[in-house]
Amino acid sequence: MYAVVSRIAKLLLGVLGKYEVRNKNFLPSKGGYIVTCTHTGWLDVVILAVCLPRPIHFMAKQELFHIKLLSAFLRKLNAFPVNRENPSPSSIKIPVKLLKSGEVVGIFPGGTRTTEDVALKRGAITIASLAKVPVVPAIYEGPRTIRELLKVRKATITFGEPFYVESKTKEELALCTVQLSEQMNALQSGRLVAVEE
Repeated sequence: MYAVVSRIAKLLLGVLGKYEVRNKNFLPSKGGYIVTCTHTGWLDVVILAVCLPRPIHFMAKQELFHIKLLSAFLRKLNAFPVNRENPSPSSIKIPVKLLKSGEVVGIFPGGTRTTEDVALKRGAITIASLAKVPVVPAIYEGPRTIRELLKVRKATITFGEPFYVESKTKEELALCTVQLSEQMNALQSGRLVAVEE
C-alpha cells in the first residue's frame, strides 16, 4: 500500500506543481534515523514522504485513529498513534524498535502550542538516544493545500546535517533539544542551506 500510494503521490505532485529537495546528501544511506520536520498541514507529510529515498514511519496524533477505516488506512501507510498530551511507554517503544531495525521515523515537533513543540522535540531526542540513531532536522516551505499547490507555489524540503545524541541525563537531553531547535531555526532562516548536488 505504501509503495503504491507513494508512486501515485509523486506522479500527482509532478503534474500539479513543483517540489524541490535540498541537501538530500545529508540523509544517511543506511541504518535507521529520525527526521524532524516543520509541519503546517497534511500536504507537507505527503511531500516529505515522496522526497525520502526510503519508506518513512510517521508518529501521528491518536485522534486520527479513532475512525476505523481511517485508522486502517493510516497504519498501512506506516503511521502509528501517539498521545501528544500524555505519551505512553509505547510512544517510545514503537519508534525505538523501528529505528533499531533500520527504519526511518518521521516526527513533526511543531505544534499549535509552545508546550507541545518543546515536548515533542524532547521526545525525538529521547528516542534518538535510546535507539542510538542520528537525528536529521528538516524544514518544509510551500503550499499547505492542493489549491495552493495549483497556484504554482513550489514546495521545498530542506534537510540539515544529521547529529547523534550521545547524552543520557535529563540536562544533556535538554541541551540536545535546544540544539535541534537551533538547527531547525537556522534552516528556516536560510543560514544552513547548502547547494544540492
